Parts: sequence; C-alpha cells; structure tokens
Amino acid sequence: MEIINFRVLLVSLSLIFPMIDPVVNKPVMALVARTINDNQSIINQQIFVNKSEFGVRIINSSGKVNFFPTTKVPLKEGDAYGWRITIDNYQGEVKWREVLTLPKYPETWITEDHKNFSISADGKTAISQRTVIPINGVIENFWTISPGDPLGKHQIEVYIDERLIGTFVFEIVPF
Repeated sequence: MEIINFRVLLVSLSLIFPMIDPVVNKPVMALVARTINDNQSIINQQIFVNKSEFGVRIINSSGKVNFFPTTKVPLKEGDAYGWRITIDNYQGEVKWREVLTLPKYPETWITEDHKNFSISADGKTAISQRTVIPINGVIENFWTISPGDPLGKHQIEVYIDERLIGTFVFEIVPF
C-alpha cells in the first residue's frame, strides 16, 4: 500500500479487464483510488479478483445455505439468485455498486436498503450500492425471486470504487 499525495490517481488497466463470464473464474486486477476519512489522503490498492461466480442460493429445511453456480435461474418464488466475488489482499471497506438490468420491468422492486437503491426511468434497471467489509475476502449480493419478476435474459454488472470487476449474464426460466 502506498500513500500518494495526488488528489486522484487512477491507472488505466483496460487491457487487463476481461469481462467475467458467469460461473467461470478469471482473475481480474484493478488499481483503486480511495479517500480515507482520517487524513483525506488517497491510498491506492490493487484489487485482485480471485474468484467470481453467479448462481442460485437456496436455504434448505434445516437452515443450511446452499449455493449452486448456474446461468439458468428457475422462476421459483422465495429462491434467490446473485453473485459472490472473492477479493485477495484488500484492506478495509469495499464500496461496491451493482447494476441489474432486466428484459422488462417487474411488477414491483423490493429491497431492504431504500436509500442506496435507485430505479431507471423505464423501470428495467436497478442500481444498488453498499459499503462492506469483506468476510474472508468475499463480497456478495442476492435477489429474492418475487411474484411478477420477468422471465428472460438478465445482466448484473459489479463495480468496486467505480471500476467494473464483474459482469454476469443469466436467464430466468420457468420453474
């Protein structure tokens, strides 16, 4: 970690940024500029994505959480779909942003955190933002399937400090 006296320093690593295919692990690196509130200096940390996966999260009758990597998500009310990304050697909080794009708008958008959530004018895209401390290097987000969710192709883009680190394309199919 190196303290830099510049206001903002972003290094273009666009050649290293392949889009992450769903359920396939591909390493991704990014250099992130972060403002630390204590002294307002910029600390650049390299982000190395060790593993990224998309799938369905199902909680069985005994309460055990199971994750099944897939790009086909059955439209089964109460089940959840989402992503998990493992980051190596990142210190402190991670500010991530997720952009979820649906093939058409759902009957309703439901979220637990209304203040860090917005919907596009056409109702097809939702943007969620969170600041978290990774647990064992993992950040994640899941959506619960609700009545009125549309079938078809969906896409999730995940950003850390405004850097695209993962793209997941998947399909919601009839159950």
